[in-house]
Formats: sequence, C-alpha cells, structure tokens
Amino acid sequence: MTLPVLPHGPRKLKVATVSLAGCFGCHMSLLDIDERLFELLEHIEFDRSPLTDIKAVGHCDIGLIEGGLCNAENVVVLREFRAHCKTLVAVGACAINGGLPAQRNQFDLGTMLTEVYRHRQGLSEGSAIPNDPELPLPLNQVHPIHEVVHVDYFLPGCPPAADAFWALLTDLMAGRTPHLGPGLMRYD
Repeated sequence: MTLPVLPHGPRKLKVATVSLAGCFGCHMSLLDIDERLFELLEHIEFDRSPLTDIKAVGHCDIGLIEGGLCNAENVVVLREFRAHCKTLVAVGACAINGGLPAQRNQFDLGTMLTEVYRHRQGLSEGSAIPNDPELPLPLNQVHPIHEVVHVDYFLPGCPPAADAFWALLTDLMAGRTPHLGPGLMRYD
C-alpha cells in the first residue's frame, strides 16, 4: 500500500509516542509494521519516543500513548503530552480501559502494598513499603487516559495489530477519520 500524498505539502508530520502503565507491547506492535517503517519515515518525523530516545515532547501533530494511569507521574506525563499533541490517540487496552494493570482495582491499595512488602513469605524482618520521594505516588485505582484528558481517537487491541497502526496513521496523514476495517482488531 502506498502512502497518500499529504494535503499540506512536503512538511513531515511530527509523531510522538509515550508509554505509561503497561507492558510496552503496543510500541513493539508499531515496530511490527516492519519495512513499511521506511515508507512511513518519508512522511513523518518522530519526536519524543523510545524509538528516538528524545525525552521531552515538542509540539506534535499526532501523539500515540499506550498504558493507563497507575501513579501520579503517569498523570503529569499524560497532561504534558496532551498539551503538546494536536491529535491524541489512546493505543491499546491499558490506555483505553486500564488493561491488565487495572486488575489491581479490585483490591485496596494500602492492603495490597502491606501484603506485598511486609507480610509476604520470604521477606527480611523489618521489610517496609517503599517510601522514597523518588518513587511516584501510586493512585488508589488504575485509570484509562480519557478520564483525565481529551482523547481524539482510540486504537483498541492488546496490542493493536501492526496493520491497525498502519491504517490509523495512513488515514490521519491523508486527513481522514481513521477506520479500522475487519480483521484489524485483536486481543492476544
């Protein structure tokens, strides 16, 4: 499939990605577009992303964000990312509904931390819940990102298929509303 001609001329679209509370599988799935990455790079430029190792996000046309919100740092990163992206896409089950990290929502956070860090068999005597100011403060519940910021599009899956990423990006680059046809959503 050939990428469409960009409606706004030769300027490359800036795309940024970030991962919050998740497994990083969505980023791996994006890389699974394989040799199409070279064609994609003729039309886009990656900003903040583990693919570029750029840590701060600049102003971007498209932001792809995977993972939910499990701690205060996730919320800060999300808000900053949203402020810099014209179009924000929630990628994968964790960003859309909390995914596997949200499995902890059925438990009380304090009880769970006490059980894991103080009462679990095999711990050293005097073990304590980590309380270092460098550690982000855990949220009582894991939240999907749309509960904190406006999300323009959702790319479901766990992880979304490489072809779903391709369809989403080519539609956005062509100025179309993304449409995921049959066979592009998966949960494996």
